[in-house]
Amino acid sequence: MTNDSNPNKLIHEKSPYLLQHAYNPVNWFPWSEEAFDKARHEDKPVFLSIGYSTCHWCHVMERESFEDDEVAAYLNAHFVAIKVDKEERPDIDAVYMSVCQALTGGGGWPLTVFLTADKKAFYAGTYFPKNARYGMNGLLEVLASVIKLWETGREKLVHQGNEILKRIGSSDSRRNEMITKTDFYMAMETFSQSFDVRNGGFGHAPKFPTPHNIMFLLRHAYFEDLPEALNIAETTLRQMYRGGMFDHIGGGFSRYSTDEKWLVPHFEKMLYDNALLTLAYLEAYQLTGTELYKAVAEKTLRYIQREMTDSEGGFYSAQDADSEGEEGKYYALTPEAVKAVLGNDDRDFFCGYFGITEAGNFEGSSIPNLLDNDAYETPDARIEALLPEIYAYRLSRTQLFRDDKILTSWNALMTAAYAKAYQVLGTEAYLTAAERAAEFIQKKLTRPDGRLYVRYRNGDAAGTGYLEDYAYTVYALVSLYEATFNSAYLKTALNYAETMCELFEDRQNGGFYLYAEDAEALMLRPKETYDGAVPSGNSVAAYALSKIAKLTAESKWEERAERLLAFMAPSIKDYPAGHCFGLIAAQLELYPSKEVICTAASDKDIEAIKNALSHIYLPNTTLLIKTKETEGSVHAIAPFTRAYLIMDKKTNFYICENKACSVPFTGIDELVGRLDNRMGAKI
Repeated sequence: MTNDSNPNKLIHEKSPYLLQHAYNPVNWFPWSEEAFDKARHEDKPVFLSIGYSTCHWCHVMERESFEDDEVAAYLNAHFVAIKVDKEERPDIDAVYMSVCQALTGGGGWPLTVFLTADKKAFYAGTYFPKNARYGMNGLLEVLASVIKLWETGREKLVHQGNEILKRIGSSDSRRNEMITKTDFYMAMETFSQSFDVRNGGFGHAPKFPTPHNIMFLLRHAYFEDLPEALNIAETTLRQMYRGGMFDHIGGGFSRYSTDEKWLVPHFEKMLYDNALLTLAYLEAYQLTGTELYKAVAEKTLRYIQREMTDSEGGFYSAQDADSEGEEGKYYALTPEAVKAVLGNDDRDFFCGYFGITEAGNFEGSSIPNLLDNDAYETPDARIEALLPEIYAYRLSRTQLFRDDKILTSWNALMTAAYAKAYQVLGTEAYLTAAERAAEFIQKKLTRPDGRLYVRYRNGDAAGTGYLEDYAYTVYALVSLYEATFNSAYLKTALNYAETMCELFEDRQNGGFYLYAEDAEALMLRPKETYDGAVPSGNSVAAYALSKIAKLTAESKWEERAERLLAFMAPSIKDYPAGHCFGLIAAQLELYPSKEVICTAASDKDIEAIKNALSHIYLPNTTLLIKTKETEGSVHAIAPFTRAYLIMDKKTNFYICENKACSVPFTGIDELVGRLDNRMGAKI
């Protein structure tokens, strides 16, 4: 990309993705009424291109087409071109991705959509090369075909757009279906059939981590005493780490693996993947006690602290796959490069440890990996001493582009991950990171009226928050409460949850809409339930509402959670394995749960409780703590706790199961004994 031409209208945007295209010769518009007014006035179709800043194929399409004068001239003459950052406008992306999926059976980014001036789509695809090749339609040919139809058969295009809208806008009319434990077993069956026994993961290349699938399998193993489910989860966690998808030099996971062995990744690193994977590894550590999972989680968190944390406490969105125009150049090493840094003896040891060879495993270089290292579970002191030198060399050799916008939803996911890390590991630095990020959301990403923004960058917060922003934020704050027992976090979670229900809930038909009732109206107002790369807003909302219901014992939260799960039931039953976070929310309701109320005599006792429970896997247990200092706020949050009196110098516990509560008892050891008795047998 060169800056020797006049910029287009994207130059005034904050999005790094839009700014990457600001000097294209294409006359790009941001999504705006100005663009659609121009299309109406000039009687032109709209060319809509959606992507994100660290998308490799988005970069390829830009280099091949959007920086090409011939393509730009055709687009400028015949279309109004609009560029959208999918991370800032997930509503636009969701609506037009559903069009692409309806027309082609698939989707992805870059997403290419053709619209009328009234925003109705009539054709869609993903990446197009400039000219046709390898059986793929070329962009120039597609553009010419669209214009020919626009000029000679517009009624057909308009009719096609209306039919697409009718098809994807039809709602599921099924009612009175309920999620049952059978749905958990159906998901398990799907995973069993597609499980790669040798390499872990599911199906064939490419392989995606999808951590919420692992989190569901861990719970399924726990509740149903299923070693097979645990084996699938553990094998996948181990092999993902061993391969090149994990950055063994700097920590953190890349987006996905292009091969079956997790060796060659698509090198972009996304904040949400690393947040969700951290949660999965921490939960696996709690359930199994395997130190490797703890180590992987900590390496990932250190990477986020070092490279992806803003000075104000928020978390950046992503790092690019490409450096200097080459995918993976930043990560791949050669024996010669290692020798220049470490010398002969350490070079041989380091290269042998990480599989770095003369032949290479990626375009003549090697992606460090542990696939042939059987000693991968045990930390090697010599390797640990050498890693900082290679890391420093890598930083000096070439730079990665970093998308430094801070997205509310992804920031909340990483907040939850740090909160979980503090809960499980007790490391104060993790609590500090979680609390700073939560404060960032409240101070920088929340409007004065309490509503959320979508993103923050360079001092500017913008966008009208979507369901994911609220659901993930509530989830993060509940996670912080469970890690700290600071009632202020639970109170704030309730405030955001109330706003979420007010703005997004469909009180007549059930479910939560993707965008708020007063936001810009698109051709559809979708209610997403599918848990893809990230869990859907509805799934996370269902989980968070269920947690709040159990913590507060307030019927309105329980009713909201039940309504939401009832709405999700038909979609879940169609394909349970595609709704794993929704299944996790349902597990909260369908398996026995324990609600613990604690009246604590001192902060010292609270710390002892946190330490005692940190290593126990308790997915269906909630703990609400009241002290003399917090009883006012706890009473406001959970009025039922007024009946639980605080005794001087005595910490009491009450355990409630199946709507019935036990007599109070004392002693943290007694608490641990009553909680750590698996719903099923020990795995």
